[in-house]
Amino acid sequence: VQLQASGGGLVQAGGSLKLSCATSGRNFADYAMGWFRQAPGKEREPVATLGWNGRSTYYADSVRGRFTISADDAKNTVSLQMNSLKLEDTADYYCVADRALSAQNMALGIPRYWGHGTLVTVSS
Repeated sequence: VQLQASGGGLVQAGGSLKLSCATSGRNFADYAMGWFRQAPGKEREPVATLGWNGRSTYYADSVRGRFTISADDAKNTVSLQMNSLKLEDTADYYCVADRALSAQNMALGIPRYWGHGTLVTVSS
């Protein structure tokens, strides 16, 4: 599975940004998808994930209510709509995938497939 993320950039606090991830490979619907991030000087952390079957969701407490993850199975893409951005959302964001996982298990583990990071910078 190959993952290509896009949509990062510079945005003011309180603004919005949408990340997209295009995937290539087989059987997109068989994969759990998600987004992880890594801020400068911090460990990588899960942000939002979608389970493979029924598309359960997981959101980190820090983003719940502000971020929305969604998948388009017909286009093999997954997106992350980020609203009300805060300075602490500044990070490299990574699109991730793994086979047959629930959203929770993807968030708790280390996904098998990673795309290149896309940088999100939130300014004051």
